[in-house]
Amino acid sequence: MGLTIGVDLGGTKVAAAVVDEKGAILARTRAETPPGAENTVGAILAAVKELREQHPDIEAVGVGAPGFIDERRSTVLFLTNLAGWRHRPLRPELEQALGLPVVVENDANAAAWGEAVHGAGRGEDHIVCVTVGTGIGGGLIVDGELYRGRFGVAGEVGHYRVEPNGRPCGCGNRGCWEQYCSGNALVREARWRAAEDRAGAQLLLSYGDGSPEGVQGLHVTDAATKGDPVAVASFESVGRWLGAGLADLAAILDPGCFVIGGGVSEAGDLLLEPARRTFAEVLTGRNYRPLAEIRRATLGNDAGMVGAADLARHL
Repeated sequence: MGLTIGVDLGGTKVAAAVVDEKGAILARTRAETPPGAENTVGAILAAVKELREQHPDIEAVGVGAPGFIDERRSTVLFLTNLAGWRHRPLRPELEQALGLPVVVENDANAAAWGEAVHGAGRGEDHIVCVTVGTGIGGGLIVDGELYRGRFGVAGEVGHYRVEPNGRPCGCGNRGCWEQYCSGNALVREARWRAAEDRAGAQLLLSYGDGSPEGVQGLHVTDAATKGDPVAVASFESVGRWLGAGLADLAAILDPGCFVIGGGVSEAGDLLLEPARRTFAEVLTGRNYRPLAEIRRATLGNDAGMVGAADLARHL
């Protein structure tokens, strides 16, 4: 199959790209995610239409969506951070409107597949991909194949509970991993630390309105790269939660490597160094087993689009 389109649907954006068989992006578009499921479907259709005008020979479309997708890669069962998405048959809806084959997949699964085929996971057949963004997504590659589980919803690692009576989560439970290790968690940690130590957070607080409540995720990353102690400590905390969670996943899944993507991973070693250190400290049987590599994703924000486009080739 030749050119396909990959769509990455998120809580804030609808991004789409034309991708060739080697994973190269030939054209792209991006728009804000509008409120309401109907409007969001319209935004997906508009993005595909725009790209097809540039490349009329598109053969299929893959959509990565942030939530539960059924085992047939057709129906959106539940999107955690987008209201109004419950048991929506998105695949037939898009196929009818576009006249093209469509596959719908969980966005983290799509990103994991993109990294496995064209990114940091190349050469490894057992991969756990963890996307650390607004929340946490996960994708599992087992024996070189994307593992989806019996009902299509495997890999939701962000929602295993690390604190049974902990912080409330958008999924309806409490104490999910993503409440302690995610972009939202990083901001929460930085705001709390800035309120406790304004002197140590002078640089961090200078990015916003001067209040801890004005701190945003990009502020934390930029301040940390410049040595702001509160911002650095915030990454240290989130990184430790990441490493501890990876150790638990390694005890269950025994992957050859972890690939860490998502917006928070763009901070590089600010996040990954404490994660690797904690992983090595708490891994079960750590003195008697190999340590899985913890690699930073190489496709960045394009992983979901590249992966979704490649999955569309295998319909």
